[in-house]
Amino acid sequence: MSETANITINIPQGVDMVHLVGAQSKIAHLIEDSFDASITLRGDRIAISGDPAEVDALAKLFSDLIDHVLAGQPADIHAVRSAIGHIKTEGSYVNPFTDDMVLSAHGRSVRPKTLGQKRYVDAIRKNTITFGIGPAGTGKTYLAMASAIAALKNKEVRRLVFTRPVVEAGENLGFLPGTLEEKIDPYIRPLFDALYDMMEREQADSLLENGVIEVAPLAFMRGRTFNDSFLILDEAQNTTPEQMKLFLTRLGFRSKMVVTGDDTQLDLPRGISGLKGIQDILQDVDDIAFCRFGDVDVVRHSLVAKIVEAYAKADARRDG
Repeated sequence: MSETANITINIPQGVDMVHLVGAQSKIAHLIEDSFDASITLRGDRIAISGDPAEVDALAKLFSDLIDHVLAGQPADIHAVRSAIGHIKTEGSYVNPFTDDMVLSAHGRSVRPKTLGQKRYVDAIRKNTITFGIGPAGTGKTYLAMASAIAALKNKEVRRLVFTRPVVEAGENLGFLPGTLEEKIDPYIRPLFDALYDMMEREQADSLLENGVIEVAPLAFMRGRTFNDSFLILDEAQNTTPEQMKLFLTRLGFRSKMVVTGDDTQLDLPRGISGLKGIQDILQDVDDIAFCRFGDVDVVRHSLVAKIVEAYAKADARRDG
């Protein structure tokens, strides 16, 4: 007969149970459905029973949840989901509620919500070049943008450069109707959307007009070197190997780079993605970090995570 452990956690007065376990106990049900251990809510107590390792990890999770709520923050189901994923895949527990604000914008804080995002933010701070690779909704671009704006505000850099490849036009914009700005706008608009979400529009427009912030297609990077800058290459799966090399070699002194992309969503009409195999090429180069995100890091609508997981299963069946 396997060993069984039992732990009871007392909930302090003043803790709002809705903030702790979610509406209709949604967070508590998520945790219980993910493990074999039994979780029982009784008044101001949480009783956990089951495998000793699971019980120990879940006791730590609920204790950190309580501390998080006592600090005035409602429990974030994305952080809980991330903690669950780490327990199940790594066999250990890591506190997902550690406060690590990247940027304060429009009266709210931008901070990592999953362990994968935390590692990503730490990698950006520590390394000169960081690759963020994974599915949509994992915060790759958003956290990179927040890190860049924070670096500018803290005077760590003097310039921000955000770029994307213009794929459908093959970077040959002359065949598209309208002015140059009208031609490239659909391709780089998501970068502007993220920028305006983190800065007042008037301030952002002023910095754009003065050249402190530049948002441009990747083709505009050719022949340039960027010193004292924070550069972000978004949608990097749609670069060719030549374009990837072009971007990485734009790095100047006292600068940082972040490259983001989803290597499962290739839009290149032909050829090989510059993101494919890049880790093998650069894995032995110091000061370069690779962060891979999974569906557990998706922080959009919960249905997005399920869609990502469903596609991954379909790809596995097809490849198998």
